[in-house]
Amino acid sequence: MTDHAPTLAVIGGGQLARMMAQPAIALGLPLRLLAEAEGVSAAQVIPDQLVGDYRDLDTLRAVTAGCAVVTFDHEHVPTEHLHALEADGVAVRPGPEALVHAQDKGVMRERLAELGVPCPRNAIVASVAEVEDFGLPCVLKTTRGGYDGKGVWFVRSAEDCAEPLRVAAETGVRLLAEELVDFRRELSALVARSPSGQAAAYPVVASTQKDGICHEVIAPAPDLDPELAGQAQEVALRIAGALDVTGILAVELFETNDGRILVNELAMRPHNTGHWSQDGAVTSQFENHLRAVLDLPLGSPAPRARWTVMVNILGSDDVSVGRLYDGFPHAMARDPHLRVHLYGKDLRPGRKVGHVNAYGDDLEDCLERARHAAAWFRGDLGNESE
Repeated sequence: MTDHAPTLAVIGGGQLARMMAQPAIALGLPLRLLAEAEGVSAAQVIPDQLVGDYRDLDTLRAVTAGCAVVTFDHEHVPTEHLHALEADGVAVRPGPEALVHAQDKGVMRERLAELGVPCPRNAIVASVAEVEDFGLPCVLKTTRGGYDGKGVWFVRSAEDCAEPLRVAAETGVRLLAEELVDFRRELSALVARSPSGQAAAYPVVASTQKDGICHEVIAPAPDLDPELAGQAQEVALRIAGALDVTGILAVELFETNDGRILVNELAMRPHNTGHWSQDGAVTSQFENHLRAVLDLPLGSPAPRARWTVMVNILGSDDVSVGRLYDGFPHAMARDPHLRVHLYGKDLRPGRKVGHVNAYGDDLEDCLERARHAAAWFRGDLGNESE
């Protein structure tokens, strides 16, 4: 460990924290991890670690002791604890006043409306009557705690409202109703922003979802009108500035069938739709996140190749399929240019356990290569362990 580089605390032991470790090594930055359990994804690669509950303030104080900055693998740390860490003199990045907009969808919608940012029509609801007044069909979302499709319901009748209203009542979380948007596809605009106000915008990408989980990302988004791409980047930069975001901000967007963009979600951390940047950009989202939270000059977000395709590797429905490692001989021999990133996670159906990146000048070729490799690792193409 160097004597001069500040130690950066990272809360959360998932794959996002794991993928911060590689650029941290290159930059000579020591990381200290708060992991939720022994042996989780990031704990396998970050030796300076504490196992504990991120909801416990004493644990947060223990892991941040002596650290200049704390950042996050997820957005679930209680807001009041973040204020307490700030009072202790720890630089919390992104700060609690910014992060609450990624923690609470209701707060996010209210603030984006104040900023004049285009969003789907929405309202807080607490009863079937209020949902019906808003208009069916619609989407219902818990304002806190949802991710990867959890806490989201498509409701088409009064009967469909029963479960989300029950969940909201049992958890004490508000329920947000949003219109069903007639959209062509989902886009994502990632930006990095430092405390001194420097910002860098990545190319706008297209993403596809399966069962509420990001499945595939194409960078840049094919056939995206340059003016619309510019609008998406401008919206992301404007949000980052207005909310005083530090680090990576991912703005998930709908591209509507009538040629508009609407903000769907915000994430204030490295994001699945930015994983392509590990191999497809001059500076990855993970490195720029570290640079940003430490207020170092940001790296270029420019693409290295014309196209980069990322496909997630999800746990197979047949969890008896052999180790992911068994996929390497075929995938590597078939495509020496392929880049594979595994997370050190146990296989479970639908669980993100890795991703593959393919880049080049031909989009269809990149898509075929990335999809084939991901399917092979999943066991869909009969890998060697069968």
